[in-house]
Amino acid sequence: MTRQRYLTKSRYKLAAECPAKLYYTGKKEYANQSLEDPFLEALADGGFQVGELAKYYFPGGRLVDTLDPVDALRQTDELMKSKDVILYEAAICFENLMVRVDILVKNGNHIQLIEVKAKSFDSGSGDPFLTNKGSIVSGWKPYIQDIAFQKYVAEKALPQYTFSAFLMLADKNAVCPTDGLNQKFKVTRSANDRKHVVISGALTEQDLSMPILKKLSVDGHCEMIYGEETELDRRIYEYEAWIRFLAEAYEKDEKIKKMPFPACHSCEFKASEEEIARKLRCGFRECWKESLGWGDEDFEEPTVLDIWNFRKKDLHMSEGRIKMSAVTSEDIAPKSDGKPGLSASERQWLQVHKAGSKDVEPWIDRASLKEAMNSWIYPLHFIDFETSMVAIPFNRGRHPYEGIAFQLSHHVVHQDGFIEHKGQYLDAVPGKFPNYDFVRALKAELESDQGSIFRYAAHENTYLNMIHRQLCEDAEPIRDRKELCSFIRAISKSVRSSDILWAGPRNMIDMLELVKRFYYDPVTEGSNSIKQVLPAMLNSSRFLQEKYAKPIYGAKGGIPSLNYRDWTWIKFENGKVIDPYKLIPNMFQDVSDRDFALLSDEHGQIREGGAAMTAYCKLQFEELSAYERDEIAKALLRYCELDTLAMVMIYEEWRDLVW
Repeated sequence: MTRQRYLTKSRYKLAAECPAKLYYTGKKEYANQSLEDPFLEALADGGFQVGELAKYYFPGGRLVDTLDPVDALRQTDELMKSKDVILYEAAICFENLMVRVDILVKNGNHIQLIEVKAKSFDSGSGDPFLTNKGSIVSGWKPYIQDIAFQKYVAEKALPQYTFSAFLMLADKNAVCPTDGLNQKFKVTRSANDRKHVVISGALTEQDLSMPILKKLSVDGHCEMIYGEETELDRRIYEYEAWIRFLAEAYEKDEKIKKMPFPACHSCEFKASEEEIARKLRCGFRECWKESLGWGDEDFEEPTVLDIWNFRKKDLHMSEGRIKMSAVTSEDIAPKSDGKPGLSASERQWLQVHKAGSKDVEPWIDRASLKEAMNSWIYPLHFIDFETSMVAIPFNRGRHPYEGIAFQLSHHVVHQDGFIEHKGQYLDAVPGKFPNYDFVRALKAELESDQGSIFRYAAHENTYLNMIHRQLCEDAEPIRDRKELCSFIRAISKSVRSSDILWAGPRNMIDMLELVKRFYYDPVTEGSNSIKQVLPAMLNSSRFLQEKYAKPIYGAKGGIPSLNYRDWTWIKFENGKVIDPYKLIPNMFQDVSDRDFALLSDEHGQIREGGAAMTAYCKLQFEELSAYERDEIAKALLRYCELDTLAMVMIYEEWRDLVW
């Protein structure tokens, strides 16, 4: 018997991103850059934990505990016969549409549909979903579309009832009432490898006394979605017609053609060269071939999607000027901003020009970079933080998604050229709030001299600002509060939202901004991520290759290291230097290389997570064995050390180039 192909809310979400994705989803012959392991995704984004907590705010519910659609619908129909009932994961079907509702509350003839999301909002700032002009905020639109789709299906399937729709979200102003609340929601695997949450210890009345999740009515927002029109291939669809069109295409397994647009750049159905070699199909290429008439050779050329920070991609693509070779100087209009190095438009044109002339040599503004380097004070300090933000706080008094800084690495370069991994800090003790000890450790690392301090991107500055605010607002007695705040202000700059403005005398130097201004390697294809810049630089730098091809790192008489011994960072494969991050063991021994890369990559699917954050979350659960805890801690230390060594290597290459 042929299994019914339903348009579900997850498939509808995919179609809202791009209707062509409906054809590729769930097909093993197509490459898919989403995480292969849903368990890891659940651990990283906290969605399953939030979903389980929400059920405790609606106690006494019945779980529709089956993945089989027919059985789920049967169970739901039977349970809905009660006059009043609360259901978790209720199944509702209308024709070829089907939804599973996170929480359904039935009181007589009225039903509440509640969609639970591991996303935060500010309860003190009016309607979070609408702009000042009254339209739906783009970042919230996928969530509103999700619950609107559920309400539409429910109203069609059950016309005898009235419905109210809600989003249930983490309130950033809420305060966690107890210690260890997060750790009570343990994400685990069942025997059939299905992820679920196990409550470790009973939830107490105190745990639930101050809800950190809040239910927000979105009926009016759903009506806005129902009033929208969608255009495809010069045809306009009203909401109901669009849903019907998508459902029929999915049911018949027919591909919906969509002309290329800027979001294609992040398409999860884009296959890598290795995946293509393994005979996996590339949905991205198939779409473009069908829409543009391209052949395989066309994909060897860069497109406007590859241009860094280019805001005219939509215009160019709508005009059919998709290849980078079609971009002219007039399109970019490069001009100086009066500062040393490249302006944003000049950098964009440099990328386009080098691509057009097939120039793969790195570009460097030696004079400007040398001038900047001459202002630096030795010894030079390179620091990196590993941090976490979780929906359900680990500690009493903390807010949802309040940041935690649990690890740092510190490399030092002395004026005579001596390099050492000087220090590190890792605090993943279950239930402990580490932020203040973290700053104390950082202060101890940096306070012995006045040397310049380096970070890569704004992350470290943002977290120090956050900890400064925590120190100022914390009602608990903190013995060295003033000293810690003074130290933070000395090495950082206040963010725009700060009540206090400062720019410290040792304000950290952002190497990312130096890269943007003074250095460009075409191999990075416009990316400024350190995970792209370092491998590109290692492949172009003879200096770094000769130095780090020897086992000097962590060796006697070499570069002191706290986590490596006699380590060689330069190794070749097929004539290219292997990415150093691929030389160190994965943080999770039971995770595929591909999933680990997605967790670690700044441009992966989990943007506010990553391998380190996921590892920290695992370390918060007491049930880990001492061996598992020790192995994860060692991996975290190696991983973070490489982040600061990467900054040192970039510095070394620049010094070699400008002197």
